[in-house]
Amino acid sequence: MLDFPLWKKLSLWAVTLAAALLALPSLAGVAGLPWPAALPNPQVNLGLDLAGGSHLLLEAKADDVRAQRLDNMEESVRQLMRNASPRIRIGDVSTADGKLSFMLENAADSDRARGLIEPAMQGATTVREWELQVVDGQRIVLSQTEAGVEQAIDDAMDSATEVVRRRIDELGTREPTIIRQGDTRIVVQVPGLQDPDGLKQLLGQTAQLEFKLVDLNALPSNVAAGIAPAGSEIFPFAPGTPGEGQFLAVRRLGGIRGENLTGAQAGVDPQNNRNVVNIAFDAQGGAKFAKLTTENVGKPFAIILDGQVLSAPNIESAIVGGRAQISGSFTPESANQLAIALRSGALPVPLAVVEERTVGPDLGADSIRKGLLAMGIGSLAVIVLMIATYGRFGVYATTALVLNVLMLLGLMALGGFTLTLPGIAGFVITIGAAVDANVLINERIREERSRGRKVVSAVETGYKEASRAIWDANLTNVISGVALFAFGSGPVKGFAVVLVIGIVTSVFTGVTLTRMFVAGWLRKARPNDITI
Repeated sequence: MLDFPLWKKLSLWAVTLAAALLALPSLAGVAGLPWPAALPNPQVNLGLDLAGGSHLLLEAKADDVRAQRLDNMEESVRQLMRNASPRIRIGDVSTADGKLSFMLENAADSDRARGLIEPAMQGATTVREWELQVVDGQRIVLSQTEAGVEQAIDDAMDSATEVVRRRIDELGTREPTIIRQGDTRIVVQVPGLQDPDGLKQLLGQTAQLEFKLVDLNALPSNVAAGIAPAGSEIFPFAPGTPGEGQFLAVRRLGGIRGENLTGAQAGVDPQNNRNVVNIAFDAQGGAKFAKLTTENVGKPFAIILDGQVLSAPNIESAIVGGRAQISGSFTPESANQLAIALRSGALPVPLAVVEERTVGPDLGADSIRKGLLAMGIGSLAVIVLMIATYGRFGVYATTALVLNVLMLLGLMALGGFTLTLPGIAGFVITIGAAVDANVLINERIREERSRGRKVVSAVETGYKEASRAIWDANLTNVISGVALFAFGSGPVKGFAVVLVIGIVTSVFTGVTLTRMFVAGWLRKARPNDITI
């Protein structure tokens, strides 16, 4: 057990020094020292409580999900009835009281209509999402089930969480914390963010992009008064557009939505030097867009973003190829933000900021100073106690302790993990726990010497027997740390990361490296007795 051939020593030192050197850029950053640009620069990311940043609590309204499902079902029903052969004619469509109801012009079509609608009611899950009733043999009523609404809200919030994550990742921030809270809320924490207002605008933007035909039959006086013709709806022009303050009536159904987008890039229109967003559709969206523009050449169509009209140009010719351009009163920044929002996907439900907190970097710097002070005091106390109690073996344990801290910091930098205030607490705990292994080993060596074993035999037996208890104890700690990481969030995860990595490095340094140190000394000095 105390035999360490040259290859083993070299490999252990290579692993130790490589991990420890990875910590140098982070230490230089904390000390305010410059780091050469030509060298690798792995850094430990600082969490919100250390680097400062923004904390936002976003909330969705369940009623918005219900309304969207109702609109989608109405469009699906109209399309099913239109595509039926022969066509099923319907009228008197209503969405009052959260229910979709419509009258069949011919009561004999009741069974056929029901057979077409029922497959569309099921959805992708086993949950029954809609209830269908036939009233008086001619009116069909579709009602949303509570189980279906709950499932839709859960799916919408999961999708919204991923969209928020993609949008923030495109901002180039490091290690944001994005988690669901309850049924309809999302917590967003972004360390080191310099533009919290821009973040709120980006996350508050639903990015629901629609292309709809303008209703040319709508009377301007009715539109100005907010009265929409049957089958149409009214939207205001967005602020800063030529039509600001005015309203536009568009056809409610039959347009194209932005879910078929495959790309969006901010750019500049060379003809008028205006900021625009260039978009591209997938094959299905491109075909729909080409069909819409081909069938309506010479007619205006509205480009609507989040319920506001950006522009309403005339379709001069068919637009094929799946590419289009969105123009409006964009600045370079707003065009880029819209492109990010469109690329990341539309939010399935609007999110509102219900809570906002900003943590200043000064508070984080103070936390770092106090954390380093606590770590320094704890380290010094442990070092003094170990050397005073175990002499040479205490020096080996101290050396292993220093290397353990450097390796822990280096591995966190290599993995791009985030260090939070609880993570600093984990560092302090790791310092105390790191010498536990050496205490167990040294005390066992004392016992073996008191039983009359020779030096080499006592050391070898001490390491062998103590290692069993060390492995068992640290394995249970690793299981606890993994559970904390899997089921915790935010600062709890930060603590778990430091705990698990710290356990691995402390066992490596406290058992393997100190055994190599002791074996080298015994081979060289060959002492007849040891003081421990």
